[in-house]
Amino acid sequence: MPMITRYAFFQGDVSPGKLQEFKTAVMEELLPTWLVYPGATAVRVSFATERDDQAPNVPLILAVDFASREGLDLALNSQERLDSRAATQRVLPGLFTGNIFHYVTESTEHQPD
Repeated sequence: MPMITRYAFFQGDVSPGKLQEFKTAVMEELLPTWLVYPGATAVRVSFATERDDQAPNVPLILAVDFASREGLDLALNSQERLDSRAATQRVLPGLFTGNIFHYVTESTEHQPD
């Protein structure tokens, strides 16, 4: 059965000299709001360390896994999601300028031999 993952791509720029403050704010203030999404089975926070020369700047990628589309829908329609959006709007100004966009994927996992 495929796993459902909703990705949030933070495309833009971390304010100069604020990278560590940005990372700390994400981990201490935003991550707790994502961990309580109803139906979530895993949350991954990825900070970019390298990118191709032509790639857009995406300093943060959030991935939240769900066992089913119903689980994702539960999270999308929850008070916890509204709370996390409010926290993001409160925390990011002055640390990050850009856009946040989302993808929903269905994945199957395979182990190499």
